[in-house]
Amino acid sequence: MSRQMLLLYCRPGFEKECAAEIQQRASEREIFGFARTKENTGYVLFECFDEEDVDVLAKKQALKDLVFSRQIVAITHQLTNLPQDDRITPILDAVEEYTLCGDVVVEYPDTNKGKELSKFCRKFTVPLRNALRKKEVLTNQENTNRPVIHLFFKDGQTVFVGYSYTYNRSPFFNGVPRLKQQADAPSRSGLKLEEAFHVFVPKEEWDDRVTSGMKAVDLGACPGGWTHQLVRRGMFVSAVDNGQMDQKLMDSGQVKHFAEDGFKFEPVRKNIYWLVCDMVEKPMRVTHLMADWFAREWCQEAIFNWKLPMKKRFECVENNMAKLTELLSSVGGRYEVHAKQLYHDREEVTVHIRRL
Repeated sequence: MSRQMLLLYCRPGFEKECAAEIQQRASEREIFGFARTKENTGYVLFECFDEEDVDVLAKKQALKDLVFSRQIVAITHQLTNLPQDDRITPILDAVEEYTLCGDVVVEYPDTNKGKELSKFCRKFTVPLRNALRKKEVLTNQENTNRPVIHLFFKDGQTVFVGYSYTYNRSPFFNGVPRLKQQADAPSRSGLKLEEAFHVFVPKEEWDDRVTSGMKAVDLGACPGGWTHQLVRRGMFVSAVDNGQMDQKLMDSGQVKHFAEDGFKFEPVRKNIYWLVCDMVEKPMRVTHLMADWFAREWCQEAIFNWKLPMKKRFECVENNMAKLTELLSSVGGRYEVHAKQLYHDREEVTVHIRRL
């Protein structure tokens, strides 16, 4: 079945938020359509009334500006009842009119059922890549200047076939950075900050923006999951929390613990580069706190979380983003602001601010 649709990967359970967001962003471009969702599937399909608009969204709707989407793919075909002895031929037929592409990825939903396909997808990629090259729709070597062919297996017999543009896609498999928990980390929460660095800061800029010798503040630090991420990168951290910090972090000589309320803390020195915050608090209160730090010029970049309510989660993010933009505008200067529901987030969204 041939049908032009936009495929968006998301966290299972957040399909409605993902759908509401793409509907809103599309309508802002005067592109209209409707979303197809099924709860806890980990993806959303957005069908445009004008099929040419799918390619427009794949090109121009920046993935980095979508909070609830991990990947964005233009779908040209949905293949069903694939024969087990020859899945490749129907796929080759589906992509025969594609422009020459530079890579192919074979992915699956981020669900327990979807992960059962991981071994198959990994093994299937090699013969498929060879067949696509023989068909001359894929370059002999990976080419990052050309579109990427995407296969998204819903199950062993159903696959969505499509493409994405290298300048507007996640470089990570399934849209998720593969991170490993450090053995000496005080908690798993630090993986949220590590993922945020990968998502919000280009790797080629880490030597300037995520490097040793920097001064950082961690509000609501205990027991030290986020502080640990800063310390292992050689930063010196003011850890602010009334609780107890991990002793190994304190022994590092890179951490000074302030037993204070994160909303009342004021840094002694004004040479702080990073402000990070993972406090359990109402999103709007955190929004005002972060804007206040930038208004006082206490930091250059910040990463923090909005803990989302059970209902109206998309509306909560929209309201807080609007308020944050308003507050930063009143401060003056130029800022880069992005938000993303990361793989290691739960009922929350991670936000990044950078003073330009």
